[in-house]
Amino acid sequence: MAQRRQAREAVLQALYADEFGNGKWKNIIQSVIKPRITDDKKTFKFAERLFLKAVNNKPDVDEIIKSHINNWRIERLNAIDRQVIRMAITEFLFFEQIPTKVSMNEAIELAKKYSTKKSSNFVNGILDSALKQLNEDGRIVKKGRGLIETSLNK
Repeated sequence: MAQRRQAREAVLQALYADEFGNGKWKNIIQSVIKPRITDDKKTFKFAERLFLKAVNNKPDVDEIIKSHINNWRIERLNAIDRQVIRMAITEFLFFEQIPTKVSMNEAIELAKKYSTKKSSNFVNGILDSALKQLNEDGRIVKKGRGLIETSLNK
């Protein structure tokens, strides 16, 4: 788990670099992610995949976020919170082996560590709302051992 947390921290930094530096993805992977994950190929591949899925699906993920931030523009969100939420929703949608609870908990922990005091509650609220809607829309597909989850809302 610590390796995945390290990967998510590196991806958070890479997403931030992508948004504000408008760098090339290959360069960001080599200069931001790779130096932070030097000892584990599997963790590096996870981080690289998460980063690329997040940037390639940013328009769709941002539409999901926009529908859950009433009376706010996505550009007005705290930059770190925005990246953390993007990363978690990307995991919800594209990482079938990762339980949504794990993605949410990791996002909340990243918000606590890298953002403001109130960010963890904000991130939790947006992700909870988004996850509920994604489940209702049938967009969450999880497979693998230990991933059979029953929703309290059903």
